[in-house]
Amino acid sequence: MTHSPKTLRPSLQLATAAAGLLALAACATATTTPTEALHAASLAIANAEQARAAEYAPAELGQARDELAAARTAVQQEQMVVAKRLAEQSRAGAELASARTAAAKAKAVNDETRKSTEAIKQEMQRNPGAN
Repeated sequence: MTHSPKTLRPSLQLATAAAGLLALAACATATTTPTEALHAASLAIANAEQARAAEYAPAELGQARDELAAARTAVQQEQMVVAKRLAEQSRAGAELASARTAAAKAKAVNDETRKSTEAIKQEMQRNPGAN
């Protein structure tokens, strides 16, 4: 079954139009500044800083800051897809720093409670008549 050039032309035109629309949609998406992702990353870093992540999770917080700075640079270079990815990584890193900080603080409280319990047990053993 052979097709004449006239029967292929409408199909080719439709395919070309569809490809053009997809390319246009991709460009429109790629040039939108990832404002929400940048804001979320900034907020997550601020929360981590307030929780004292610089003390408990400095590597994670530092990486989150670096990724946010790289995301802002990518925006200036009009690399919006890269900027959004970096901003999302920054947010995730800052949230990880916050989680590690919370875990370290909880461990410190747990360790202190354990020490206090041990001290009370020892005191009770020294003074058995005080019960």
